[in-house]
Amino acid sequence: MRSLKRVVILNLIFLILIIISGCGGNSTNDSGNNCLEELAELENEIRNDLNTFNTDTDFTLIVKSENGNTFAHSTGNSNETMLYRSASTSKLVTAVVILSLVKDGILSLEDHPQDYISFWPTYGNLSLIKLKHLLGFTSGLVNDPICFNLGTYDFEKCVENIVTKNDNSKTPGEEFYYARSHLQVAGLMAVKASGLSSWEEVFEQFKSETGLFASSDFDLPSLQNPRLPSGMHWNAKEYLEFLEALYKKEILNTELINQMTNDQISSSTVAYSPAIDSIGEDWHYGFGTWIECHANPNNCTYTTRVSCPGAYGAYPFIDYENKYYGILAREGELGSFDKGYELFMSVSSKLKEWASIKCN
Repeated sequence: MRSLKRVVILNLIFLILIIISGCGGNSTNDSGNNCLEELAELENEIRNDLNTFNTDTDFTLIVKSENGNTFAHSTGNSNETMLYRSASTSKLVTAVVILSLVKDGILSLEDHPQDYISFWPTYGNLSLIKLKHLLGFTSGLVNDPICFNLGTYDFEKCVENIVTKNDNSKTPGEEFYYARSHLQVAGLMAVKASGLSSWEEVFEQFKSETGLFASSDFDLPSLQNPRLPSGMHWNAKEYLEFLEALYKKEILNTELINQMTNDQISSSTVAYSPAIDSIGEDWHYGFGTWIECHANPNNCTYTTRVSCPGAYGAYPFIDYENKYYGILAREGELGSFDKGYELFMSVSSKLKEWASIKCN
């Protein structure tokens, strides 16, 4: 009798375990399916918003989240591998290439141009410029020579013209001025410090070491005389891979990432800022990248998002607060920076929600 009772109890326990196991499996599947359905529904909403936004040109938007989500959408003839003129989106790339040399000990942020460039003045305010001032646009250089636009001109000779154009420069660190000359000088420092013959070789070395930007070049106005702040051609796929490597700290170490993405102009007067002029945002600046702060005047105490928009409306960004990054690739009219930014902002709240979803 006792044995029969024991068998009955064991059978009941076994049945209960089967029921629990079955219910648990169905619950997990249902939960996973619901998550995927929610994600797909939100992505469809974003696509619809992008398709109905009144924009001036075709575009491609690609974003990735730390959760592993990827969203890509193109309109018209635009696609992920189409080459676009960079305008100022190349500033971040140039800064990172130079900072990678700092990481390797080839350059220091405290270095002066005259440490490497023979014709650079050794007296006056120009002699006080450091690499960190050049990357943060506080070097005092405000006048860009016309040779930036001449493809047949010599790159080094063009940098020499910067000296002539800025002989009355202000004290480094005193003023933030968004100009092209800063990175052109920093680029020549990188060429000389590396022992290479051109920026093209510096960039090719960076590409070889990182595997990034295989199809991209600094070729405007020419490979011989590239504009480092605005002379790239890139495609959206490769730029996204670059942003991902930055976000994951695969190119630069934590210390340099922190310096690059921290406000470098908090103690400087803002003399010229296209962010203020074009969209009324008092963003500050790191090394080759805007520090987005949506308080006006800027009083943000930590970095939530960095970006490097271009004059044709392209908008690459890394959102550290919401843990996603991406690029809006487009080539509208020169000076259409605000139009690209407005397009991105039209879906930014939904992208923030999208980046928070994790289905696995």
